[in-house]
Amino acid sequence: MNWDTAKGNWTLFKGNVKLQWGKLTDDHLSKLAGRHDQVTGKIQKNYAATKLATEKQIKEFVGLHKDHGPRI
Repeated sequence: MNWDTAKGNWTLFKGNVKLQWGKLTDDHLSKLAGRHDQVTGKIQKNYAATKLATEKQIKEFVGLHKDHGPRI
C-alpha cells in the first residue's frame, strides 16, 4: 500500500489512523481527508514529534497495512 491508496480509501483508512494516533479526533481526520502533508503536520503537533520521526511512523504504519486491501 502507498499513500495514494490510503487517500483513496480514506473513509476506511482513517479508523486505523485513529487507532494508531488516538489524539487525532474524528473532526481532524475528516478535515485532513488523507492529505499526507496535513496528516503529518497534525501528528507532529499533537504528539510534539519531529517531521522526520513522524514521517518514519507514517511509513511504518502504511507498510504494516499494505497487504490488507481496502480494509486497512
